[in-house]
Amino acid sequence: MFNFKDLGIKPKESAFIGKKIDMEDILNLEVIVIGFEIKDSTKKANTKYLTLQIEVDGNKRVVFTGSKNLMDLISQIPKDKFPFKTIIKKNDKRLEFT
Repeated sequence: MFNFKDLGIKPKESAFIGKKIDMEDILNLEVIVIGFEIKDSTKKANTKYLTLQIEVDGNKRVVFTGSKNLMDLISQIPKDKFPFKTIIKKNDKRLEFT
């Protein structure tokens, strides 16, 4: 019988680490965005969601959102510009990086 460690299987590099944090808990706070992933939603048909790997107060955290505006904005950022500092603000009902 094999030991799992002997199989040479490593976690994906894009795996997000840290506890989930609600978007409401980081609004108007400076965070460092380390990476992101946009995937098809399994909860709402024909929609996507954004997963953000962030650092807040020195701790790595994970945030999920369906904000189309944040998905559009973050998709325009070149890979070599990560990580970056930002404050996520709510403008009416839209979330924005500032």
